[in-house]
Amino acid sequence: MEETVNIGLIGFGTIGSGVVATLNQNIQLLESKVNKKVNLKRIVDLDITTDRGVEVKPGVLSTDVDDILEDDEIDIVIELVGGYQPALNFILRAMENGKHVVTANKALLAKHWQEITESAQKNGVRIAFEASVGGGIPLLAPLNDGLTANNIETIYGIINGTANYILTKMAAEGLDFNTVLKEAQDMGYAEADPTFDIEGHDTAQKLIILSILGFGVYVKQERFHVEGITRITPEDIRFAREELDSVIKLLAIAQITDGELEIRVHPTLVPETHLLASVNDVFNAVYLVGDVVGPVLMYGAGAGMMPTASAVVADCIDIIQDMERPVAYGPKETRVEKIKDISEVESKYYLRITALDEPGVLHSISGVLSDLDISIESVSQKKADKGEAVPIFIVTHHALEKNIQEALALIDQMDFVKEETVLIRLL
Repeated sequence: MEETVNIGLIGFGTIGSGVVATLNQNIQLLESKVNKKVNLKRIVDLDITTDRGVEVKPGVLSTDVDDILEDDEIDIVIELVGGYQPALNFILRAMENGKHVVTANKALLAKHWQEITESAQKNGVRIAFEASVGGGIPLLAPLNDGLTANNIETIYGIINGTANYILTKMAAEGLDFNTVLKEAQDMGYAEADPTFDIEGHDTAQKLIILSILGFGVYVKQERFHVEGITRITPEDIRFAREELDSVIKLLAIAQITDGELEIRVHPTLVPETHLLASVNDVFNAVYLVGDVVGPVLMYGAGAGMMPTASAVVADCIDIIQDMERPVAYGPKETRVEKIKDISEVESKYYLRITALDEPGVLHSISGVLSDLDISIESVSQKKADKGEAVPIFIVTHHALEKNIQEALALIDQMDFVKEETVLIRLL
């Protein structure tokens, strides 16, 4: 074991500490896999005085990123800074200096995918990012390599632990959204500003990466529908369970039909019989369908210090095993001819319309739906005193999204409707 591979780590936060802990714990195992010495030569962070609870050799810590980027002996750079800048600058500089890069930065990849991958190809280096989607779940490598015999037809993902925890807790205890969100923040499952997670943006960024590897197409987030979970209530969850035998999940959806790619993120009613229905708490899962293999489910811890560190270190080992191997990110030739707009999607829909309990209300609502070719599968309404606003629960047959949206715009303008209607699509 004469050859040494040197690694530089930029970002010594939670995940960075996990990377150091993993290397300290399993260095003999890792070196035996590659038959080379693996050396964490340098760690750079603005704060090198706070104790991270992991052992670091003397002289390894630095506050100067050039100690990594300009060191010719460092072969692999791990970027764990997060965000767009200076992370993008660090990654591009590392590549320009002939260094391979490992990152967990899904936001950066989703926004600057083309720039980053073009730089990697130009400079003859690899960019690895297993930790960017699904935390510790081996997901991207199997999708990119293990399923290469398949045309991927469908990707469904529960890939945000915060949103999944909130929906699971609401379902289990009948609590409202804001109560569970506060609890999630207190437990560290949600950020002080949780917008990124609960509004679906984190899920969307991960779906962009999955779509690249699954379908060979890069779709900017601005081009597809993204919707969060903030309007889901215990009433919606109860109705889903009792009347539809379903659960509500924040779902990432990408599927191709006749060259048209549907790509969207929104709350979805998932039948209890579906594999994804049992994915609860902070866990993540991605359900894939290949034209040869059929359905595949990948499940595990989607975030956290050690699960994410596991994926980061695995990427490093994969690069070390074959630094010269050219990497294809998804199919070289995409089958996608068109990105299907959400308005063109057909689905069954659950509607919760809050309206006054007056004669003619249901007749007026059903008339609007009928005029727009929307057929009702079932309808139920709570009893109430005359003149009181109550929820009306409607499940439609398959209908066109643009027709549903047009119908809701008309219904919500009616005098007897007192709140904006809640819409949830059925899987």
